[in-house]
Amino acid sequence: MRILCLLASLFYFLGAVSQDHTQKSFTVKYITETIVPDGILDEPIWEEAESAANFWEYFPVDSIQARKQSEIKMLYDETNLYIGITVYTEGKNYAIQSLKRDFRAGNSDNITLLFDTFNDGNNAFLFGTNPYGVRREGLVSGGGLDLSGFTISWDVKWRGESRIYEDYYTSELVIPLTSFKFREGENRWRFNSYRFDTQSNESSTWVRIPQNQNIFGLTFMGDMIFEKPLGRSRTPLALIPYVNTSWSNDRENSIEDTSFKVGGDAKVSVGNSMNLDITLNPDFSQVEVDDQVTNLTRFEVSLPEKRQFFIDNNDLFASFGDSRDANPFFSRRIGIAQDTAGNTIENSIIAGARLSGKLTNDLRLGFFSIQTEEDAGNEIAGNNNSMLALQHLVFSRSNIGMFFINRQSTGDPDFLAEENRYNRVAGIDYNLISADNVWSGQYYLHKSFSPGVEGRDWSAGASMRYNSRNYSGSTKWVYIGENFDSDLGFVRRTDIVKGLASFNRAFWPEDSFINTHSFGVTPVFIWRPTQDYQNTDYSIFSQWEARFRNRERLQLQWSNRYTYLFDSFDPTGSEDGLELPADTEYHYNSFQVEYQSDARRILAYGVETTVGDFYNGERFSVEGNLALRIQPKAFISMQLNYDKITLPDPYPSADIWLIAPRFELTFSKSLFLSTLVQYSNQRDNFGVNARLQWRFAPLSDLFLVYTDNYYVDRFSPRFRSVNLKFTYWLNI
Repeated sequence: MRILCLLASLFYFLGAVSQDHTQKSFTVKYITETIVPDGILDEPIWEEAESAANFWEYFPVDSIQARKQSEIKMLYDETNLYIGITVYTEGKNYAIQSLKRDFRAGNSDNITLLFDTFNDGNNAFLFGTNPYGVRREGLVSGGGLDLSGFTISWDVKWRGESRIYEDYYTSELVIPLTSFKFREGENRWRFNSYRFDTQSNESSTWVRIPQNQNIFGLTFMGDMIFEKPLGRSRTPLALIPYVNTSWSNDRENSIEDTSFKVGGDAKVSVGNSMNLDITLNPDFSQVEVDDQVTNLTRFEVSLPEKRQFFIDNNDLFASFGDSRDANPFFSRRIGIAQDTAGNTIENSIIAGARLSGKLTNDLRLGFFSIQTEEDAGNEIAGNNNSMLALQHLVFSRSNIGMFFINRQSTGDPDFLAEENRYNRVAGIDYNLISADNVWSGQYYLHKSFSPGVEGRDWSAGASMRYNSRNYSGSTKWVYIGENFDSDLGFVRRTDIVKGLASFNRAFWPEDSFINTHSFGVTPVFIWRPTQDYQNTDYSIFSQWEARFRNRERLQLQWSNRYTYLFDSFDPTGSEDGLELPADTEYHYNSFQVEYQSDARRILAYGVETTVGDFYNGERFSVEGNLALRIQPKAFISMQLNYDKITLPDPYPSADIWLIAPRFELTFSKSLFLSTLVQYSNQRDNFGVNARLQWRFAPLSDLFLVYTDNYYVDRFSPRFRSVNLKFTYWLNI
């Protein structure tokens, strides 16, 4: 009991550490007139609005006022938030990637606004624009501690335009209040803004943020004070129907097919703070194809979710457990399955519903139920996939979460084995975020339930991270029982106890071409409980990293590894290669150099090379990326991976190639063509995916998608398809 009291006191102290008391604020004036967002701030009412001004420099130094300032003014009425922005620059030589919506910000000129509408420091809405009036919107979760809590895949209707002048540009935005979630009667939101200026090589923020913290972090924010309390949000019902016609030809099996599908989504607001999303017969043919990867490990690789239905409030479902080793919910498990040959195929979703958002000021609720279709030909049973998640805010920014997941087979097909009829997982998590972001951590305990399984079906973890300007470090412990299983999760391996620690020392030289450099060491050890806690793996990484004032980056890393193979394994992935024998141990070292050029340039590139031992052989790897901007119409990039694995006879050696050029053309702000070509001899696939998108109305599109795949070893055809999809966003 005494230990529990001490831990509770520690958590309270860490969660209640106070932040900078110099709080910035401005008033948002209530108006009764309407503003048309043409990018020209010529309406007289803008003269009466208060400014969020006096930006601080974030890069290259974080202790002075920004050299090129920005001003943000806001007004509102019963239905809209109006935003007028003035951004001062050295000239008109702006860097942008394209005219396509939802751009990534770091390598171009733009300004972004963050709104923490519940004042909890955990979640925020993000809206941004650039000098050409290209818009983006997104969500930030988990306090913005890392990129896993940042997504621009979220979509909502709003308007905005920009105008370019000699040494500044202006932007005018109109965001419906229905785009946000907030409490009725609220009169204050936390707010911050960050800006990238490529001409001055400067990044700046309204509220000062130290460089050791993320520029989109939600710790350092000011206040926007509404002149009168916000009313009840009168959100319309959004219907998003689609029609899709497709033709496909499975040339390997000589199967040609045409199809016609109709379905859609509905979005309903429940009060001011909850969303109800409904989908019927969804179709994801327009979603970008996955990037192929070279996998030299023994374990599955997780790929990001790109389907819109799973994005909104996804952190409420996907943030439980350990994202690398034992995540109980991974949305890509739904609607994707394996056929009898082990190939990954689409498993159609019949319908689904999801309710998510704030029940009270401190309590978030998430629930979904999704039904997938039976595919008897591929021995895939129909399943109902459900999850209930609750998350309660404690102290200043920490939270306690609980969840229950149920994957239940429907029907009684002959091919369904008894042990596959259901899988359930329940658990509790404590997520720590101190008020000043110096301390963060996670503690969880999960249990799975499957037919005929008893014992060793637990997963548990504890982690703590410290992040200050000069020193950072972390420690993590994970236990995954031999029988722990989450059919809707991502579990790389079971029967492990994993421990790691990291330590990093940063230096900030003055009057130097180096902005910051750091030394770090990270040892990682894994033991196997069922084998008397035998040490099965360890890796010790030692690295030095430098970030330069011209935004180039250089990293050197030395790796010392040990692996004990319990099962035979072929590191080359050869189809008929002799596998390395089981019950064998391997010690191997490698050296890695990584360089990334200045991404602001018209031509930017990065290269990473690894050389050294690999199991009982040797490895030489080169990974490169190249990006060329032809502003503002074209963005051409190339990803190249080459791995030369040399093992002693009789084991196989291999030259593994992955080449992936991408061509993105923007004919206008509403017409885009994106083409991705991928060649992978490890996957024996040469693929082409071309997507023509016409955005004929806000968030309403016509897609023409062409996909073609070939075998590499004999360059023979595999699969070809053409999809024509029409989708329309209708507010009722």
